Amino acid sequence: MATHAPTRYDAQREKLAAYFDGTARKAWIDLTSDAKVGGIRATVRAGRDAMRAQLLDWLPDDLRRQRVLDAGCGTGALSVETACRGAKVVAVDIAGGLVDIARERAPSFLGHGTIDWHVGDMLDPALGEFDHIAAMDSLIHYRAGDIVETLDALGRRCRGSMVFTFAPHSPLLGAMHLVGKLFPRGNRSPAIVPVKEAQLRRRLSELRDWRIGRCERISSGFYTSQAMELVRR
Repeated sequence: MATHAPTRYDAQREKLAAYFDGTARKAWIDLTSDAKVGGIRATVRAGRDAMRAQLLDWLPDDLRRQRVLDAGCGTGALSVETACRGAKVVAVDIAGGLVDIARERAPSFLGHGTIDWHVGDMLDPALGEFDHIAAMDSLIHYRAGDIVETLDALGRRCRGSMVFTFAPHSPLLGAMHLVGKLFPRGNRSPAIVPVKEAQLRRRLSELRDWRIGRCERISSGFYTSQAMELVRR
């Protein structure tokens, strides 16, 4: 059986799987719960909550009879809220330990919605086709070119819109990440790659079937991430 040569995306995916299923698992479970956390993690939690609300605001309020991919679902908060709008959600993450927690946390009743949990690659074509795709903070570990290639691949299986986040490049963000290296390992995220918005926009403009929609930055202490929407031309 033929196999493709490993790409930067593949290599980074495997690193992230090892990280989130290893040393970061407990910290990530606490971060995405209501457990008491330290000051740095509290700002990250607040930022992630605000970002999730932003992405959800860009999705239709009524998602009944629509399929949504939560690409990099983590512990499942976005998946649950999307399913509560009636969506048939396919939630996938490379970290099996986080998906296990997501399954445990998901309420037994989701109204008209459902969630199909998967451990694996968001680019797996076997996951099917979708009306909308959300990738919250699952592409922030990749360079601009890799982000666009990933969105291009996802977009071939999406009929409506894609909402995603990237780490916006700025002197302040670069300094914050440098300072972050001084903190104990438990307080540190895996390598985040700041991306220049102008460069990303230029590359995204080359996607034939998609145009850039709304864009919004969320900053909360040590959390800085930028949401962007792609819609079908």
